Amino acid sequence: MRIITDQTTPAFPGERAVVTIGAYDGVHLGHRQVIEQVCSLAAERQCRSLLITFDKHPATIVRPESAPLLLTGQDQKTELLGETDLDAVVLVSFDEEQAAESPESFVQRVLIDHLAVAAVVIGEDFHFGSGRDGNVELLRKIGNESDFEVLPLELLQRADGIDEPVSSTAIRRALAGGDIARANAMLGRSFEVRGDVVQGDQRGRLLGFPTANVEVSNRICLPADGVYAGRYERANGDVHDCAINLGRRPTFYEHAETSLLEAHLLDFDGDLYGEGARVRFTHFLRSERKFDGVEALIAQLRNDVESARTLLIDDAAATD
Repeated sequence: MRIITDQTTPAFPGERAVVTIGAYDGVHLGHRQVIEQVCSLAAERQCRSLLITFDKHPATIVRPESAPLLLTGQDQKTELLGETDLDAVVLVSFDEEQAAESPESFVQRVLIDHLAVAAVVIGEDFHFGSGRDGNVELLRKIGNESDFEVLPLELLQRADGIDEPVSSTAIRRALAGGDIARANAMLGRSFEVRGDVVQGDQRGRLLGFPTANVEVSNRICLPADGVYAGRYERANGDVHDCAINLGRRPTFYEHAETSLLEAHLLDFDGDLYGEGARVRFTHFLRSERKFDGVEALIAQLRNDVESARTLLIDDAAATD
């Protein structure tokens, strides 16, 4: 898959394109439905299949005080898009100048001049351009004048009987409630965060449960504080079952300012400091709580590790 960052020249001279536009944070099942439609239409019409997205979430520029935390960083989003059949991703640099561009100018500059668009596939709630003035109706008007079609899609409904579309917002809400199963169902995969392993207070080792302290960007969405089962991927590609503690460690700290992500790799003994890590959340085990003492905490940690081990073994058996 090609990544296009220069929008000043035709992307595929002499060829037309079927495109979709959006933040695509999370690349969830709803996003994948749109991408599949784009690729199918492009194949039928002998066009290129393209996705237009941004190098940062537009809300970080236009309303930074309420910008959502991200489900995927840029690297992970690019990797996930690379798993699709798209010919290319058009990566637009989003800054204050871009935020001020009118919808009409964006359509002419990017869709028409740069991509020679034949069709645009978008969600029915799509908005773009300065003041979010661009919408499906405006795109259709310009398309009628400039020889391209606009094909809005209904949002994909959740498969668990809840009357709510699959969306990045719905996934963030599930994560905030610790409902990792629901979040993963909408993502179509295990929720993953990435970061480097940093030095901690080494209390886990003293308790008999050494952990990798993974430093995650404060722009990334995290699940609710609690204990989870999951999988830990090292920089070399090795994957280990793990028990994950995400929280402020109230047994030892009265007022910790931020939550820490600590992963205990099952049946592992080695040095992880300085490595990059990918931590995937598969099961919620329990909420974080304060224990009466160290012995009570150690007993609970033993139970957590065994619960994680059992669940992950069952997962592996189910996929065999």
